[in-house]
Amino acid sequence: FQPSPSFATRRSPTVVPLRSTAEDVSSATGTEAEWTKDREMRKKDKRLVMMKKEQFHRRGFKEVRDGVESTMEQEYKSELVDEMKKDEYVLEREGVKVHLAKDFGFCWGVERSIALAYEAVRHFPDRKVHITNELIHNPEVNDKLDDMGVQFIEKLGEGKKNFDTVGDGDVVILPAFGASFEEMEHFDKQNVEVVDTTCPWVSKVWNTVDTHQKKGLTSVIHGKYGHEETIATTSFCEDYICVKDMKEARMVADYITDADAKMDKADFLEHFKNAISDGFDPDVMLTKVGLANQTTMYKKETRAIGQLLQK
Repeated sequence: FQPSPSFATRRSPTVVPLRSTAEDVSSATGTEAEWTKDREMRKKDKRLVMMKKEQFHRRGFKEVRDGVESTMEQEYKSELVDEMKKDEYVLEREGVKVHLAKDFGFCWGVERSIALAYEAVRHFPDRKVHITNELIHNPEVNDKLDDMGVQFIEKLGEGKKNFDTVGDGDVVILPAFGASFEEMEHFDKQNVEVVDTTCPWVSKVWNTVDTHQKKGLTSVIHGKYGHEETIATTSFCEDYICVKDMKEARMVADYITDADAKMDKADFLEHFKNAISDGFDPDVMLTKVGLANQTTMYKKETRAIGQLLQK
């Protein structure tokens, strides 16, 4: 699902183009000093500078790619599933029909992330390889990485992780959900190789919230505030509020429109205390909003939330 346009509240919606272009990446050349001459660097700008460095890898490693593709064919492909997909996702044997979900299996972004992680392990056979979180929410895939010697960075609670185990010269994999800006900045300053497997659809959402920031909008993010992807997305925001479902979206809409069902400010802030940016003031920050989404949420619900905010 592609992120929705922004909305100016209490008046007709203002459509803001949110597509990123190749210029966004190609313009991230030069040193940080050159960037700061032109303007104060936003987090997106800093991330693009990080991505230009030699120790930052996003395109994998060609010399091991064929072997990885062969391994993935053996581990994750099925002739039976392929047969069902070719036959309208149905298999019939001896009068029994088996139906296969049309969205069965890995999406393109997940396949890409797994391949990049496998390539990283093979490309750096003599290095210690870490990953900042589960690569994806799939125990089999994560167990295979564990069997390959990938070390999962310890979580310490309250959103903190133990990065002390990562030493100079080590390799750090960023998972499909992405990593927070603060984590990326931490490893950028350390002498490590970073392999970024972030799904391109996730990083596209980051471009969206950056556009919100440039236009002075508060990002309304349809997602779970404690989910790895949303944690990463909010780290690229200035002002944001996360809504997990239509019920919470209505709370926000009611506050914006001063509806009869509107919560008072104290109750509103208490309800969303873990899902808002620091210093969030709904009276100020909900006057103009833009919508973004956690890519694992139902797109139908995200669209409905967008329509609600446009009213």
